[in-house]
Amino acid sequence: MRTNPLRAALVMALGLLIAAPYPAAAAPGIPAATPDAVTHHSLVIDGQTINYTARAGTITLRDNTDAPTARIFYTAYTRDGVDSSRRPVTFFWNGGPGSSTIWLRMGSFGPVRVQTKDGGLTGPPPYTVVDNGYSILDRSDLVFIDMPGAGFGRIIGKADPWKDFWGVDKDIAAFGQFIERYVTNFNRWNSPKFLFGESYGTTRASGLSWYLAQKGIALNGIVLLSSYLNADLDYQPSAPIGGGDWAYVLYLPTEAATAWYHHAIPGFASLNELLPQVEQFALSEYLDGLGQGAQLAPNRFNDIVAKLHRFTGLSEQYIRNSNLRLRFDRFNAELMRERGIVVGRLDGRFTTYNLDRPEETADWDATDAAIDGAFVATGNQYLRETLKYNPPLLYRHEIYDLIYADGNQWDNKHNGLDITNVTPDLAQTMTYNPDMKVFSANGYFDFATPFFATQYALNHLYLAPAIQKNITYGFYESGHMVYLHVPALAKFHADLERWYAQTLQNR
Repeated sequence: MRTNPLRAALVMALGLLIAAPYPAAAAPGIPAATPDAVTHHSLVIDGQTINYTARAGTITLRDNTDAPTARIFYTAYTRDGVDSSRRPVTFFWNGGPGSSTIWLRMGSFGPVRVQTKDGGLTGPPPYTVVDNGYSILDRSDLVFIDMPGAGFGRIIGKADPWKDFWGVDKDIAAFGQFIERYVTNFNRWNSPKFLFGESYGTTRASGLSWYLAQKGIALNGIVLLSSYLNADLDYQPSAPIGGGDWAYVLYLPTEAATAWYHHAIPGFASLNELLPQVEQFALSEYLDGLGQGAQLAPNRFNDIVAKLHRFTGLSEQYIRNSNLRLRFDRFNAELMRERGIVVGRLDGRFTTYNLDRPEETADWDATDAAIDGAFVATGNQYLRETLKYNPPLLYRHEIYDLIYADGNQWDNKHNGLDITNVTPDLAQTMTYNPDMKVFSANGYFDFATPFFATQYALNHLYLAPAIQKNITYGFYESGHMVYLHVPALAKFHADLERWYAQTLQNR
């Protein structure tokens, strides 16, 4: 990152004045918020120098009585020298639910990114942060938001985190209020608006799209990275008894792609050759065979066993013992069990050793072991030293231990149902606002949110054909966090450059 020293000094001298109109006002018994930090930087994207302002700080949420309930931490990057009232703005967040947005902030399309080892352990510090030539700051201003209680944000006043924030609908309302307050504070009501969610963040983005529509906030587009839209499709029973076979169908292409990556299946030169065969088999012969259950004829059972072996590399005996039903967590442990190696859930390219080889699953995810140290260390350094936001608080990169403390849990109820399904919200928004576009980005090696399940969900929104065409797909040889593989990040960036240009044409 290149910063002009004189300019930075002037900005620091004026920082409190710049931030003054928008501090989180303190209430009795609530400590004052740390003032926003404002710095100026430049970045080169596709040979073009982008001068931009970075703001790190908090926005205070309030209840119906105007009492403060939470301070939400965010970082915003706005291009200098443009009409901000008409400049696009994209709001980013990660998922969990329970994660901060350190991952997208430090790895995806912000102005910097941390360098990690591709598909392997990055190891201990020191780490390197570089200017991100794959940023989309040339197309849109960027706002990265941490969920209530995460990052440098805190729940304050008399608010109860479980009653007020930690649940599907409460979380949507909190992010909706943040966006309303942000566009008010910074005069962005007339700006084209985009949402960008990763993982559970796609759940939030889809639900939020309809929430915002009811508030009179029309969106230009949504980016869904590694989607979790319908829990019914992602649910995999602990034992395949009594039906419930959809997960085996929808995870199979991811299992095949991961087997191909690790050279466990011969005869396929590329994923483009392999996956169409797997997908066709999954939705026809395999689905029908699973549906027949005990009535499946022995010869058809044997045919399916042989094809599953060819597509996954697992032994025919293992497949028979599994009654054709390959749970992804068992697949991840079984693929290279003889070597004591377990495949990652978030990204099948990553592997770790299993301390107890007979176990079905590892005690941790290989992707977490490979990258967590790099993201957490550089995320803290970047915020505190580069962006000059250094409050006397620990940065909470995740708050799962808080959400699930003392027998509590995240409230999954949405639209009156206990199983979260936001596909109706997305379908309603797209129909209510037929100019809104959706970009669905997917990693082939992602076991957390398998790409085939996402396709299935988005193909069953029951939209009018003209509106269904508003969904664009991107598929990448990477995992849940597509941007961890630099060639995939480069392709993703190029795809988004085109998508933003097409979405904003005539605007």
